[in-house]
Amino acid sequence: MERVKVEWTRTDSEALVHLFQYGDIRPEAQHQDYHDRAHFFTEDIKHGNFSLLLKNVREEDKGIYRCKVYSEQAADKTLVEIKDVEYLIVSGSNQSISASVGDDVTLSCSVNSHIKPEEIKKVLWRKTDEDRDISVLLYQNNETQSESSDERYRDRVEFFTDEIHRGNFSLRLKRVRTEDKGVYICQVFNGRLSANTTVILERLGEL
Repeated sequence: MERVKVEWTRTDSEALVHLFQYGDIRPEAQHQDYHDRAHFFTEDIKHGNFSLLLKNVREEDKGIYRCKVYSEQAADKTLVEIKDVEYLIVSGSNQSISASVGDDVTLSCSVNSHIKPEEIKKVLWRKTDEDRDISVLLYQNNETQSESSDERYRDRVEFFTDEIHRGNFSLRLKRVRTEDKGVYICQVFNGRLSANTTVILERLGEL
């Protein structure tokens, strides 16, 4: 292995994705875009396996990658293409929200706009309550499943139906009660992917 050199590069930019040289992995030689993201399977190198593990894949990672192997006798290469990158981004409020008892309050949850509503398999709003989760509201099979709500939220929660086609799955919580205070999670499922955002409802005042 001391006489083998292996380079993984991008064919479009020639950026060095990862390098094995002088019998060792050389992460310091990587292009900055791949620091801490591109890795060899260390234990398999002794068997000649220089497959690349690319973590936290991004949209800009799409493209053709070249693995070139140099030895004393010859050099050879293989190409691998990442054709498409699926991603799911869910965003909400960046800060805690407050309300008075009896108020209606909106808990924000939006799905990135490139995903069509019909591609969203499930959206689940739940409240984390000590050691268990409470089902607040479920969207599945392209419709709201109100019967899935825990009895304490039944008839008090709803989606903004006219906004769902825009990826808006914010929750309206009506007639806020003292016990509603806590952490709410909006989890979105899109086939093999899932992502979530968290909203904290605090400082519940009296009317």
